[in-house]
Amino acid sequence: MIELIPAIDIIDGKCVRLSQGDYESKKVYNENPVEVAKEMEAHGIRRLHVVDLDGAASHHVVNYRTLNRIASETSLIIDFGGGVKSDEDLKIAFENGAQMVTGGSIAVKNPELFCRWLDIYGSEKIILGADVKDRRIAVNGWKDESACELFPFLKEYIEKGVRKVICTDISCDGMLQGPSLKLYQEMLEQYPELYLIASGGVSCMNDIHALESAGVPAVIFGKALYEGRITLKEIEKNMICHSS
Repeated sequence: MIELIPAIDIIDGKCVRLSQGDYESKKVYNENPVEVAKEMEAHGIRRLHVVDLDGAASHHVVNYRTLNRIASETSLIIDFGGGVKSDEDLKIAFENGAQMVTGGSIAVKNPELFCRWLDIYGSEKIILGADVKDRRIAVNGWKDESACELFPFLKEYIEKGVRKVICTDISCDGMLQGPSLKLYQEMLEQYPELYLIASGGVSCMNDIHALESAGVPAVIFGKALYEGRITLKEIEKNMICHSS
């Protein structure tokens, strides 16, 4: 069964969503992300993707208090990303309840540091963030495009021990028009051993079933849930059907 990972994106301590990474498109869905996380857990969700959007756009982790509250008031397994750009940021994330940390910009700008984290914490705790725009890696909360192309970037880090990758096609993110199925199929054809976490574009349960049929191990989704296109009851039912 594909692993279902709802996302909670945070700006100013609030649960928000963007479209295509555009901060001007911000829509607040809940003033209290902890309430959102608790409701998800009540419907059988076990894993959560928390993004510090303030941190992603700056140079350090910002919303660690919200992370701490989600972690201390639920039993969810949390992977955390956004603004993790130094040893201190990584320490803050783990100390405030993240079990896994996603590094994207840092893997482009300071590969030595990212690889050291990989060596120290291992591939179960350090996830590579590969957010792409026209198949190039985007950094700094998607505001900047790097010169790194996706497939050479993946190859380099897989050879260095990366096993888990979150890949977001920015053109799809928040648009509710379906995920980049072809891109993910290409990635898995080239790297079948990769634990690929698809992100961006999911609009309904059929999109999740399509990803599962394509062999994608895990999926992150957010806006479809907040807009009511996927319900927590649907997710719960889907998980029960798979486990029975």
